[in-house]
Amino acid sequence: MATLEEKLQNLLQPVVEDFGCELWGIETQRVGRFLTLRIFIDKPEIGVTIDDCADVSRQVSALLDVEDPIADKYNLEVSSPGMDRPLFTLAQFSRYIGQEIVVHLRIPMLNRRKWQGKLVDVQNDMISLEVDGEVQQFAFGNIQKAHIVPQF
Repeated sequence: MATLEEKLQNLLQPVVEDFGCELWGIETQRVGRFLTLRIFIDKPEIGVTIDDCADVSRQVSALLDVEDPIADKYNLEVSSPGMDRPLFTLAQFSRYIGQEIVVHLRIPMLNRRKWQGKLVDVQNDMISLEVDGEVQQFAFGNIQKAHIVPQF
C-alpha cells in the first residue's frame, strides 16, 4: 500500500513539471491536530524563485481541493530544498556522492541513529558513508531522513 507521500508524489509531479520545475520531495509533519504538507521544488542549474513557489502553490492547492487526498486539515508549504537539501531518493543520493551528509536512521546501528559523513557510494539499496575514517553502510529503507551539510 502506498504511503501518503507516494500518492501525493504521483498526483503532484505533473503539476510541478508543468511549471518547468522538478518535484524534489514531499514531507508531511503532524503537530497536534495539524498536518503540514511541505513540497520541495527545484529547477536544475538555476534554482527556484519565490514566484515559482507561489505559482506551484496555487496550482497544487487547487488540485488538492478537487482530489481531496488528505483527510485532515493541513497547511501547504512550497519551497526550494535549500542549501541543506533533504534527500528523498537513491537517485538524489547518487547526485551528491563526495558531499558531506547527515542521515537519521529508523532503527539504530551501533547504538546510533544520527550519522554524519562523506557520501562515498550508492549501490542497489545501500548508502555508504565515510565516518571518522571508516566506511559505514546503511540500508536505504532504514533511512528516516537525510540532508546535505552546506559547505561555506
